[in-house]
Amino acid sequence: MAECRVPSFPALQNATRVALGTWALGGGNDWGETSESDAQNTLQAALDNAINLIDTAPIYGAGVSEERVGRAVKNRRIQVLLATKCGISLDGGRPDHDLRPVSIVKECENSLRRLQTDYIDLYQIHWPDPKVPLADSLGALLRLQEQGKIRAIGVCNFSVQQLQVACEIAPIQSVQARLCVLDGAARKLAQFCAARGISFWAYGAMGGGILSGKYKQMPNLRKCDARRYFYKYYFGEDFNRAASVAARVQEIAAQKQVPPAAVALAAVLQIPGVSGVLAGARNAAQVQENIRALKVSLSEKEMDFLWCTSKK
Repeated sequence: MAECRVPSFPALQNATRVALGTWALGGGNDWGETSESDAQNTLQAALDNAINLIDTAPIYGAGVSEERVGRAVKNRRIQVLLATKCGISLDGGRPDHDLRPVSIVKECENSLRRLQTDYIDLYQIHWPDPKVPLADSLGALLRLQEQGKIRAIGVCNFSVQQLQVACEIAPIQSVQARLCVLDGAARKLAQFCAARGISFWAYGAMGGGILSGKYKQMPNLRKCDARRYFYKYYFGEDFNRAASVAARVQEIAAQKQVPPAAVALAAVLQIPGVSGVLAGARNAAQVQENIRALKVSLSEKEMDFLWCTSKK
């Protein structure tokens, strides 16, 4: 197997370990409406608290998230690392994978326009597309990199095997995958990335919010709510297991006198190979809670206590 060719891009190495994920800031069906003022207050709170990596995607609110991020960073671009994605099309009204080179170029141009910038620091394949050869898709990203429209190439939601193939084609610098104390499957992927000098960014460390402990019983979610189809911890035995783990998070949080979010994020940050976490927020207070994870130190015993159900 060829070694991953990692380019020199020190800016990404200097990213804050708690980054801002902006799926919910796009509003729409997945998370319900988020007002423009709430979105801007959240984004400014992140920047004011020295969070320098903001992650978004065209699919988040059908471009709304990118537009809101663009407005927030317009006058602060030099201090921000912008990460966005390609590969999910809304043509026809329903999301579908589309990593054809022509689609990637079109998506990149639209993202640059919405973000009000002439370059993207980290451009990522959002999900694999089995209909398109990976070499074709990565070839398009390499051309965008050569043109200066993107600085670094990343992939999201790839398996170790898919990442191995990608690494033989292009300089993959960053990987995103879901990782939290409810689901530790990506820990092996994080180790793989660490061995090859690739940044690993965990998303979903709060389990879609369930690890906050605010759900005392199964919520009545809208049919299109992301917590119904993406974060499958809210029904039946999955909910009971998640609630049990959330209680553990709350117990540690109470002992350390920090918010549960800080403990849930810290439990992921301390996994070997994890470069940082993409933490969602819908208001300034949640941003403040998330960044407190940087000051939470968990002992080996506490880590075992939190991860006991998801070590496989």
